[in-house]
Amino acid sequence: MKPNLSYSLMMALALFSGAASATDLRIYPSFSEVRETVKATGTTLGVNLPQETWNSVIPGSLDLDGVAFSSAVQKQEANWLTSLEGKPVFLRTGDKIETVTLIRARDLLIKDAQGRYRNVSYSDLSFSDLPPLNPQSPTQTLTYMVPSGATGTLSYLTRAVTWSPRFTLKASNAGAQLSALADIRNGTELPYNVQNTELYAGDVEVQEGQPVPAPAPMMRAEAAAADFAAPKINTVGEVRGLTRYDLSAPFTLPASSMVTLPFLTPKLTSFERYAGLNTYFNTETSKGTMNRFYRFKADQRLPSGSLTVREDGRIVGQTTIPETGKGADVEFSLGNDPDVRYTRSVETQNQQKDSKGNVTRTTYRVTYAFESSKDRAIRAEVTERAGGRRIIIDTAPAVQNQGVANLKVDVPANGKASKSFVLVIDNS
Repeated sequence: MKPNLSYSLMMALALFSGAASATDLRIYPSFSEVRETVKATGTTLGVNLPQETWNSVIPGSLDLDGVAFSSAVQKQEANWLTSLEGKPVFLRTGDKIETVTLIRARDLLIKDAQGRYRNVSYSDLSFSDLPPLNPQSPTQTLTYMVPSGATGTLSYLTRAVTWSPRFTLKASNAGAQLSALADIRNGTELPYNVQNTELYAGDVEVQEGQPVPAPAPMMRAEAAAADFAAPKINTVGEVRGLTRYDLSAPFTLPASSMVTLPFLTPKLTSFERYAGLNTYFNTETSKGTMNRFYRFKADQRLPSGSLTVREDGRIVGQTTIPETGKGADVEFSLGNDPDVRYTRSVETQNQQKDSKGNVTRTTYRVTYAFESSKDRAIRAEVTERAGGRRIIIDTAPAVQNQGVANLKVDVPANGKASKSFVLVIDNS
């Protein structure tokens, strides 16, 4: 079967000369669906992809939608340089350029005018015709047998095109603001002239027939205003647990690039700083420092992404936030706070034993004493978990297996404060 030459040539020009082909992209955090309208002028439709691009395609994901094809054949073709075997090329040796014959493209074996053979470097060769990108790389061809003149949508999944949000939380004594950027990455040597772009946030699993090599290293690309009108990212809504965003206009995603666009500017409905500690119950006395915690709520759903926190314009830490629903708490720690210290002590108040002398029920009083050297008041919060058959904390109803004690106390500037709770572990 021979591919339709006019379509194959068009694809080859688009993929190998650097021109961007018109494409729709549905971009997920770890992969993308690439969709392109294709039309056959005969009964065959051929597609060429460079080997590096093919390596990032998820096996088994290539599909031709909207066309009832009778068969599809995929195979690896020789590289462009192989087509010059037996033909003259130009070799630079010092300041001299001579005409030689390319004998083998695989190891760049040439034959000079004196009939001598030797291996040369590709960088020393030049050609009469413009070479494609990666001329020493093979290509993958896919040939569909289709009804004459059929039109359909070619689609495939690739690991090389992804996106991710990154948030910035700017805080000061006056309050806090949250904003986000969207980084769209293209790890292939193909540019994409994207007509319609959808971004999806959420957890999506895809099945792979075999391991997929990591995308090629990328260079950051700044989108120039002269090249295109920068699109805006609009929130469309929820799709079966995923959040969908659309770009308002077409844009160009260059090869081996990252395009960054303004993303969300959520309104914070609450914002708190506090000194926090998460721990588990034990009977030992302990001392330590609290951690620097932040907590906020936003008026819209937030995708998972990296977060940079600035206080009065200075970076105070970075973290990653999980995907969070509208109005849900986003809570994280940025490291310890040596200005807020605690001492934890445990007093056994009562014990009950069975007929064999085994302890079945114990009542403890756990006390936290806080001391702050800050010049302003700060809230201290402790979350302590305890395990047992039945757990009772203060006057709360008994729970099975694990109980959680939550302490909150305001520590004055350069001052002290304490808080206690009663814990009953009942294993009877």
